[in-house]
Amino acid sequence: MTDTSIFPPRVGPDLLRALESQIDVQAEAREMIPVVAPFTGDVIGHIPEANEADVVAAVAKARRAQEDWKLLSPKMRGRVLTKFHDLLLDRSDQAIDIPQLEGGKARVASMEEVFDTAATARYYVNTAPKLLRRHRRAVSFPGFSSAHEYHHPVGVVGFISPWNFPFVLGVGDAIPALLAGNGVVLKPDEKTPYSTLFAVSLLREAGVPDGLVQVLTGRGEKVGPLLIDNVDYVMFTGSTAVGRLVAEQAGRRLIGSSLELGGKNAAIVLADVDLDRAIPEISRSVFANAGQLCIAMERIYVEESIVPEFTSRFVEHVGGLRVASGYDYSSDLSALITTEHLDNVQHHVEDAVAKGAALLAGGKPRPDVGPTFFEPTVLTDVDESMLLCRTETFGPVVSVYPTPNADAAVESANDSEYGLNFSVWTSDVRRG
Repeated sequence: MTDTSIFPPRVGPDLLRALESQIDVQAEAREMIPVVAPFTGDVIGHIPEANEADVVAAVAKARRAQEDWKLLSPKMRGRVLTKFHDLLLDRSDQAIDIPQLEGGKARVASMEEVFDTAATARYYVNTAPKLLRRHRRAVSFPGFSSAHEYHHPVGVVGFISPWNFPFVLGVGDAIPALLAGNGVVLKPDEKTPYSTLFAVSLLREAGVPDGLVQVLTGRGEKVGPLLIDNVDYVMFTGSTAVGRLVAEQAGRRLIGSSLELGGKNAAIVLADVDLDRAIPEISRSVFANAGQLCIAMERIYVEESIVPEFTSRFVEHVGGLRVASGYDYSSDLSALITTEHLDNVQHHVEDAVAKGAALLAGGKPRPDVGPTFFEPTVLTDVDESMLLCRTETFGPVVSVYPTPNADAAVESANDSEYGLNFSVWTSDVRRG
């Protein structure tokens, strides 16, 4: 019997079992994968691992439904997505509970994700008719010829999404694909399937045609390649290493792909910055969702003249961040997704300290709060010999690097194999 005390008040075992029934995989004779709540380490459900037959069947269903869906105008499709937007807002309290339960998110982070997904739907509903209409283009010989640009759906789009933002990346990214007239097959991360399943239940309630949106569950390394082999376009969010494999496989089939990959993102803090404004915002950019965010800042380059003041005030601010578990707004920091991920974050910190880095704040797990909580952590004196310097940590850890000037900071920030995100903090927008 499931311990119901681990569940939030609006999401219980009955809802999760109902969501599991929407998975487009036959559970019989399939390996069942446990889903674990990071706050407590308890198993809250099981999902089946899709096989090749499941993938082929799901894509075929989406393709059949897409034949009629593509004939609707963007405005007609937009009416369905508007209804989804309204349903998501109407049930936002319940929706916010789910990423907390399965992903260990602080409630403020979960709330932001749910409302961001609703805003994404509203934005694309309003802009799709303009973006998708026929556009006339300039030609070399006006009067003798004309050119028009048309937009047609590609068919069925596959989505391989990560655990850190299961609403935004699991369903939010699919909204423009649906508005453009495509069918979609969603493969959420096996650690956080219920957010995607909940959103899909709202899409179906909103009037998305039967079969147009399919959900497959299972491990990415098994189901992902099967999905890429069958869809007409693939979207992937995840690590740089896996992204290369996705691009290679899509390239062999000559299908399009969109990839959002890892980052070792940098902030540059110039001497003229208003620290009262900058420090809370930089902290948020580092520790949002416990740093489990591809655009989270992991490196801060600070002009030497303000390093002592910046470091002192930043560490003081970080020390005031609240670390707690619960389905309310009492915590500023999310849990890490698994104990294995916590071990990796701790390894990065311990490796740096063992090689001479100075630990200014945090640096330890918080088992008193929950099995996967880690303190917000600040280090300095980090150098090239340390994992923390170049490898994405994906946790609540940041390094502060003194820099002589803005040019040196830009050079250091760009000395990375990653791309993705970057910011400059200054009172002079011309310098930023």
